[in-house]
Amino acid sequence: MTHRKTSTPEFQITVQPSGQSFTCQPGETMLDAAIRHGVDLPYGCQNGACGSCKVKKLAGEVVLGDHQSKALSSLEDQQGFVLTCCGVAHSDVVLESRQVTPVGAFAIKKMPTRVRSMAQKSPDVMLLKLQLPADDGFAYHAGQYVEFILQGGRRRSYSIANAPHTLATDAALELHIHHMPGGKFSDHVFSSMREKDILRIEGPFGSFFLREDSIKPIILLASGTGFAPIKAIIEQLQFKGSTRTATLYWGGRRPIDLYLDDWIKTKLTEMPQLRYVPVISDALPEDAWHGRTGFVHQAVLQDLPDLSAYQVYACGAPIVVDSARAAYGQAGLPADEFYADSFTSEAEKTTRP
Repeated sequence: MTHRKTSTPEFQITVQPSGQSFTCQPGETMLDAAIRHGVDLPYGCQNGACGSCKVKKLAGEVVLGDHQSKALSSLEDQQGFVLTCCGVAHSDVVLESRQVTPVGAFAIKKMPTRVRSMAQKSPDVMLLKLQLPADDGFAYHAGQYVEFILQGGRRRSYSIANAPHTLATDAALELHIHHMPGGKFSDHVFSSMREKDILRIEGPFGSFFLREDSIKPIILLASGTGFAPIKAIIEQLQFKGSTRTATLYWGGRRPIDLYLDDWIKTKLTEMPQLRYVPVISDALPEDAWHGRTGFVHQAVLQDLPDLSAYQVYACGAPIVVDSARAAYGQAGLPADEFYADSFTSEAEKTTRP
């Protein structure tokens, strides 16, 4: 007797309104499948913690893996939203996501890099420059990130702080590393990392990048080292000769947290369409701070109570990004004009409700 092998079926995932489609292998998350096929769905932490990959399910059956309630609430679950980073298709599925780019996104590569320079910009921020291999052809969008591949397969994600065109004259990636005491990688950066060290990275990743097909004025919202991808976006706007009005709101606890304040002020002299609003939440008397105070996302609403005509790029601590998303929607910002990258720590990724 001959036994015919039966193959486990792949499922078709269709994304509306773009109409793009791709297939998922059994047990594969929809996000992993999308990345494998070059379909750039929105995502951030890839671990069910940040909610950046949340999309509406229009049809089909999806089983969700572990995730945090702040990433997908029970109400959102009931309303048909899913997280593609931990959602596995059990049938053909139709999703709704307007934040999707054409098939043919930049190739994801693994490569060695050499630490070319290290510059401490504040007590807890290190600016790294990583030399890329010669003729590697690494390409990315302004705002995307790379992952360090560490011993034991552990990974750490950091945004690229320089725009892609800068590689033509200087083949190095700029990263801004925030020291998290007890953090295995950032402790290493601030204690034992040295110039000429060899590291392995993979990328580019992420759906947080400048959309250049819009003419809407831009709000750039950053907290702490969330400024890194925003810096790349500012460089990209300048390189492309964009005339779109862009206003940067950068928040920190104390003025020293605005670690590239001088860089921004130089850009203001070069880019007449760029505005800058620094916001400090916990200034001390010795800081002699006379600028804006409070929460940085609220400063935007104080200046612009109606956001219906704007496009927002927000990056930084999850509390800032999540608060901005909710508040700006109430201020009229269309949901598909809010682009975000939430800096979720490893502790936050592994903490479950």
